Amino acid sequence: QVQLVESGGGLAQPGGSLRLSCAASGFTFSAYAMGWYRQAPGKERELVAAISSTGIDTNYADSVKDRFTISRDNAKNTVYLRMSRLKPDDTAVYYCRTRGPYVYWGQGTQVTVSS
Repeated sequence: QVQLVESGGGLAQPGGSLRLSCAASGFTFSAYAMGWYRQAPGKERELVAAISSTGIDTNYADSVKDRFTISRDNAKNTVYLRMSRLKPDDTAVYYCRTRGPYVYWGQGTQVTVSS
């Protein structure tokens, strides 16, 4: 069955870094664009970063541009989100998701940025 399993979340200090991973299985990972989304308490889920199936094209929300980097390794069926210069506003549950033709979500990983 399809699985997306996120890992790497946790507690970070403001200005710190974390790297999230999302391991995929059960579908042809290399055929799918992928995205990282986040949902903070009381807010709607939002797209943070996206990457094409080949990894050549990426795009970012303005709020994370120049701080976050999305990447993927199709040989390992894994997509990553490198987060640096973290801010308290980055606190959220982070999810990976396929971006078509079928939509699959991971279970999410909590990121908390606090001193």
